Amino acid sequence: MKVLVADDDAVTRRLLETTLQSWGYEVRAASDGAEALRIFEDGPHPDIVLLDWMMPEKAGPEVCRIIRARPQTVPVYVILLTALGGRENLVQGLQAGADDYITKPFDREELRARLEVGRRVVELQRSLAERVQELEGALARVKQLQGLVPICSYCKKIRNDRNYWQQLESYLSDYSEARFSHGICPDCYEKIVKPELENLR
Repeated sequence: MKVLVADDDAVTRRLLETTLQSWGYEVRAASDGAEALRIFEDGPHPDIVLLDWMMPEKAGPEVCRIIRARPQTVPVYVILLTALGGRENLVQGLQAGADDYITKPFDREELRARLEVGRRVVELQRSLAERVQELEGALARVKQLQGLVPICSYCKKIRNDRNYWQQLESYLSDYSEARFSHGICPDCYEKIVKPELENLR
């Protein structure tokens, strides 16, 4: 999972980078808010962004607002890392669009636990986005079956968009996910199958 770490303090930045890599994360690091945005926009987008609150160029909450303003299929999980405590700063960070908030000096195990929460949220959002795409595709296929469908009065073949006559099951298979198992209805058994069986005797 990709993590972008942005902190203007070189020691903290290097510590975070080394620690996250030891936990199996793929890490990119930035020394200020402007560099963090450049890395974010160059892609591929990180799954989790860990932002220091106070940085030159652009502060963490401002970077967070800009990231949130970008169109994204799957939102990025943003954690603000700051020495600022208190309810007001917490509220301000969350209002900027952050998903979580960790105070410095951070505890390794707390950081790891919060990153795990972020990973689970990102994976869930990714799964939901895939399901939405599947549903949109299914709805698009259903819409193809709406409206007037030309069908032969005798053989019941259907004329498709290319003006070609198809068997009903072939047409439905092309335009939906329906699959067929063939059987014999009671009427056809009485009218067709039963007389044929009697002729064989």
